[in-house]
Amino acid sequence: MGKVAVENIETGMVLASDVHDRSGRMLLGAGAELTQKHLVIFRTWGVLEADIVGHGSDETADQIPVDVDPLELAAAEEALAPLFRHTNLNHPAIVELKRFAALRKVQHGTV
Repeated sequence: MGKVAVENIETGMVLASDVHDRSGRMLLGAGAELTQKHLVIFRTWGVLEADIVGHGSDETADQIPVDVDPLELAAAEEALAPLFRHTNLNHPAIVELKRFAALRKVQHGTV
């Protein structure tokens, strides 16, 4: 089992553990096979990642798409750092926002 970012979860995957929203309310129990409706609910309630059966613990939630060069991604994150200087860089929403911004910067060739 391993954490997988919601944007990388596909329908048909199976939850290895319960999924809770940010306030701790359980949204879906372990063992459930995910549907598109579940993914929409996760996004609506701010769920960033879920434990998925069959994904090793060495896989991280912030997997880099195959078409993105890790060095370019690091350069994009560094270029974006001043924009995030007044934020809590440990907050999950900020971590995801910064990651999305860096990915977009690399994918649109603005590094």
